[in-house]
Amino acid sequence: MKKFLILIAFIVVTIFGLSACAEKTDLKQNEAQDNNEKNVEDTDKKYNIIFGHPFNPDTPQANIADEFKKQIEEESNGRITVEIFAAGQLGSNIDMYEGMQMGTQQMSIIPSARITGFAPSLQILDLPFLFPDRETAYKIFDGDVGRELLDTLEPTGIRGLSICEDGFKHFTSSKEIKNLADFKGLKMRTMESPIIMEQFKSLGSNPLPIDYTELYNALQQKTVDGQENPLATVATLKLYEVQDYLLYSEHAYLAQLLLMSNDFYKNLPEDLQKLVDKVAKNVTDLERVAIQNIEKEYLEEIEKSGTKVIYLDNDEREKMREAVKSVYEVARDIVGGELLDKVVDATK
Repeated sequence: MKKFLILIAFIVVTIFGLSACAEKTDLKQNEAQDNNEKNVEDTDKKYNIIFGHPFNPDTPQANIADEFKKQIEEESNGRITVEIFAAGQLGSNIDMYEGMQMGTQQMSIIPSARITGFAPSLQILDLPFLFPDRETAYKIFDGDVGRELLDTLEPTGIRGLSICEDGFKHFTSSKEIKNLADFKGLKMRTMESPIIMEQFKSLGSNPLPIDYTELYNALQQKTVDGQENPLATVATLKLYEVQDYLLYSEHAYLAQLLLMSNDFYKNLPEDLQKLVDKVAKNVTDLERVAIQNIEKEYLEEIEKSGTKVIYLDNDEREKMREAVKSVYEVARDIVGGELLDKVVDATK
């Protein structure tokens, strides 16, 4: 009787064990089937990007959007499509940034100085005499420190894809500027950036915040004596028509940020996320080269207009560099010392 009961128990346990194994096998098969179905769904799903930006067509910055559209549509085999709205059709830089936060648009390229209200740490990029040359700037932007700077946007719902450029800035003015002393008392137009305003104060000038769209009129009407911008802006806005002098100083860098809605980015399949990152790097590299190449044409255009170009000599550059050291202390209070030190150390 005992042997019979043991045999029955063994049979029951065996049956339950086989049943459990069968259930696990079925579960794995179902999971595999679900994953296969999801992969098929991801492959079939289409994604549309509304890409708004403030730049006029046929400029290096606008060409970023055009090239991104071309490459991403081709390499995704049509899984991603892009609609471009140039020249501020979707509003101001702030409007477009908020549009990405709300999901009414998915991408933009915006000057870093325009969105420091969302991410104060980005004001580091506005510091005078921070980057000794383009190669140093690119190495930092494309490395771990650059990624850390871009990641400061994530809490605001934005994915920073890359750091593009307008190039190094120069001063233009209605009065001749060739040395540090010439800045004293001048009214200089600036963006609403505490760091940039402090820069002009440290040079002895009076900074006056004026919107980009009003810049030409402000210079023409002598509301201000001068301003700072890369050659691309001086040429495309034809600021040389209302400015008699350009001090070729390369004293600070103006960065452009290639941005995407973080929700949109995270909802892409992994393969398309990698493709977005790849294409973003491609178009950034192309834009940097294009800016450098076209700057030669812009400088010739400015000189031919009759605007006198003055080159900042090394002695005056060092005097200016010393004068603006106070800007770094102001920046430390705004952006925090740790990240500032990382960027400054990287430039060395």
